[in-house]
Amino acid sequence: MKQILSPTLLLLIFLFLCTTASGQSSAPATAPTGPAAVSVQSLPPAPATSGPSGPADIIAVLQKAGDFTTFIGLLKSSQVDALINTQLKKSNQGFTVFAPTDTAFAGLKTGTLNSFSDEQKAALTKFHVIPSFLAISQFQTISNPIHTQAAGENTAEFPLNVIGNGTHVNITTGLVNTTVDSTVYSDGQLVVYEIPQVLLSQGILSPQAPAPAPVPPKPKKASPLNALAPSSSTTASVDSSDVSCLPHYVLTVVSVGLAVLAAMSLSL
Repeated sequence: MKQILSPTLLLLIFLFLCTTASGQSSAPATAPTGPAAVSVQSLPPAPATSGPSGPADIIAVLQKAGDFTTFIGLLKSSQVDALINTQLKKSNQGFTVFAPTDTAFAGLKTGTLNSFSDEQKAALTKFHVIPSFLAISQFQTISNPIHTQAAGENTAEFPLNVIGNGTHVNITTGLVNTTVDSTVYSDGQLVVYEIPQVLLSQGILSPQAPAPAPVPPKPKKASPLNALAPSSSTTASVDSSDVSCLPHYVLTVVSVGLAVLAAMSLSL
């Protein structure tokens, strides 16, 4: 049995090997492949880093807040906006702006703003600007009246008194009493406060007229030489008076002489 199975088994193995070899030879040769490509997912671009932001623009601040169209117009026409923006770039003194809303201007007497001259409008705008940064807490200890851009050192015509009590701030000008409604913007150098009334002062309503220029004195006319000489009439009057007085002197002298002679004769 072992002799019969062994050749048969060997034949089967041989056939199996031949079939396998022929199958591999008939399959097309494939080109060698390189390393598999790795898919790389694109990353989102890094956000651009910007340098330090520059000083705020007063017009941009008010436009972003809204409801300050009239005040923006006054700032532009009086060029106070350029003054604020320029100073913010040049120095660190800062500015405090009390910005009346459009509703505040609508509350003025009809025709008030239109009746103002350009000088009055400029003074009105500057009266709402303080040339220093003042936080809410500083109004509790600040010295009043406060110097505004309109007043300078002349606070008599432009008195602005600001009194703080916690978060409540009261503003008085002698003609207007109002409060600060909210803080529109603050960055440590520029602060803008919303107010519900327009700040008016006597210096705005009755601007002082410029002092007239001194009038030069009129030159004196040269006196003619004839005017300095005594007139003939004056000379004549003096001569006539001397002549009229001469007889009186003569009579007096004669009288005195006769009295002396009489006295001498009696003594003899």
